[in-house]
Amino acid sequence: MNDEHLRLCASAEWAALVRDELLPWVLGDEDLGEDLLELGAGPGLVTDLLVDRAAQVTAVEIDPDLATALEARMAGHAVEVVTADATALPFADDRFSAVACFTMLHHVPTHALQDLVLAEAARVLRPGGFLMGTDGQDTPSRRALHVGDVFAPSEPADLERRLRTAGFVDVTVESNGDRFRFRAAVRA
Repeated sequence: MNDEHLRLCASAEWAALVRDELLPWVLGDEDLGEDLLELGAGPGLVTDLLVDRAAQVTAVEIDPDLATALEARMAGHAVEVVTADATALPFADDRFSAVACFTMLHHVPTHALQDLVLAEAARVLRPGGFLMGTDGQDTPSRRALHVGDVFAPSEPADLERRLRTAGFVDVTVESNGDRFRFRAAVRA
């Protein structure tokens, strides 16, 4: 992430947006089960909220500095922080009850690599487990925020097909014109 984007993702403004809008819109009252995987934790403002929703959270972050800082901040909580690439997760098949993917997919540089992330999420979910997430749509303001940064936005209209190709069923993708949310399950 570029410095401006990282500053936004670690800000009180972003924390309030996640708490008040994104998390309720994406998760609602959904039971995340006892073993949740968060993909692309970044500074951990989503992690701060997910830790109250699952008995155990495993937060994956590719940036070692962000992962180290998050691990130190989450000490004493039921959170394991793992420095890893979401296209090749270091976890056994069928491990997690749910996977959360909040505004990280566009940071994966190509749709082919994003599809690997989706396939990995399906692989590590136990039968009946589900993936829930959100991402921003391609807008001029998002493009401006990502200057000098990776920005490979997904099209909500194509995400359902991509999730099904990755092995998911019961796929829903909904857009509000600025952001989209998605939910998909692994066959029980």
